[in-house]
Amino acid sequence: MTAAAGKQRSGRKLWSWLLLVPLLIVTAVVLRAEGRLWICSCGQLFIWVNQACSSNTSQHFFDPYSFTHVLHGFLFFWLITWLAPRLNSSWQLTLAIAIEAGWEILENTNIVIERYRTATAAVGYTGDTIVNSLGDIICCTLGFIIARRLGFRRSVIAFLLMELVLILWIRDSLLLEILMLIVPIDLIRSWQMCG
Repeated sequence: MTAAAGKQRSGRKLWSWLLLVPLLIVTAVVLRAEGRLWICSCGQLFIWVNQACSSNTSQHFFDPYSFTHVLHGFLFFWLITWLAPRLNSSWQLTLAIAIEAGWEILENTNIVIERYRTATAAVGYTGDTIVNSLGDIICCTLGFIIARRLGFRRSVIAFLLMELVLILWIRDSLLLEILMLIVPIDLIRSWQMCG
């Protein structure tokens, strides 16, 4: 590789990282326009909340559902490297973060919040705070990086193990969330609510 080609490649990497700042700012602004609060209405800000089913869930930086966003990163890694294998790795990560930011905006629309309330065990769900959404984006980023380091086979095993841990711990997981949003199953919902 010539010095000029290396410099051009570094410049492209830099642009992918610089794009993240306005992306996160726009995400926060859109979430605020949707009516999301910056922090919990309780006026406190915790880094970690241990309960999966409490009024603090989705209101602080991280909670048990943050692990489902780590799994988003795994899924985005698999999808993006399959669909765009020639895309520079820093741009692949930027694309994954952009998709996650888009999901955070969509997830916090009134339609999706109501769907969570009616189709899943998240009966009292009111949406995420902006801080929680940014925490979810961080978790997705971490998941993408972990999946890249593990490679496909080992990341599939890690994904399945994390799904199992979440099911045993909080009676929910990314795959169960997706299933319940698309095709709610009363038996699963009842089992989740018993936990």
